[in-house]
Amino acid sequence: MIIDGHQHFWDPARADYPWMEADELGPIRRAFGPADLAPLMKANGIDASILVQCRSALEETEQFLHIAHENPFVVGVVGWADLADGALDETLDRLRALPGGGRLVGIRHQVHDEADPDWLLREDVQRGLTAVFTRDLAYDLLVRTRELPAAISTAQAFPQARFVLDHAAKPPIADGASAEWTDGIAALAACGNVWCKISGLATEAVWNDWDADRLFPFVEHAARCFGEDRLIYGSDWPVCLLAGGYGEIKSALEACLARLGPRVRDKAFGVNAKAAYRLG
Repeated sequence: MIIDGHQHFWDPARADYPWMEADELGPIRRAFGPADLAPLMKANGIDASILVQCRSALEETEQFLHIAHENPFVVGVVGWADLADGALDETLDRLRALPGGGRLVGIRHQVHDEADPDWLLREDVQRGLTAVFTRDLAYDLLVRTRELPAAISTAQAFPQARFVLDHAAKPPIADGASAEWTDGIAALAACGNVWCKISGLATEAVWNDWDADRLFPFVEHAARCFGEDRLIYGSDWPVCLLAGGYGEIKSALEACLARLGPRVRDKAFGVNAKAAYRLG
């Protein structure tokens, strides 16, 4: 099974997406749903996908589980739930009891939008993570370089848990290499319980001036740190459309991974996502 490990659906006419307000995001400020993605997946040889949260709302998680129930190609949902909510245990149990609830595989919060770079280390957040891991769910780390120290400490605090780093922590591709990002990625990978998504990289480059060669040093570093068993391919569609089409993104990342060897490429396109998210 070839898996797109990171994609989204949204409809700005029906809900608010604060991160989408910037003028340069106008091209993706419209509805995207399963009917839009399915033909792109088929044309590019992708069998299944992981649907990932876009906003901090339980209603979206419920909607995504319904979409997964109605669309077999969505084999996993990384939803949102309030980690600081004292009733999180009951919330997670309720979500898992919904139609499609069996496809809830992880929880995510937009940590890099929090004012506090140590948000993950708050006592109430750590208590919420305990509830997530007690239910054998993964936690997706949506962080940039600024939040990597807190992410490292969190991964160390839960050595038996499964974490998935989204977008390789959004490396500063447009600005060039960063020793802080390079060292942070290496330290996070050393925890041993973190997988890394090779996703969202083209949109961290200059949108109209990038190619596989430009992305490769960052993919190579992630591969060197995480190894062939902990890299996951993701399109980050439809955010990726800001920099390139679904097929263009897939081809570029596949080329990067192939340069690292067929085992790296093949595992990143399915086996590793199944392991990270415990897909049946």
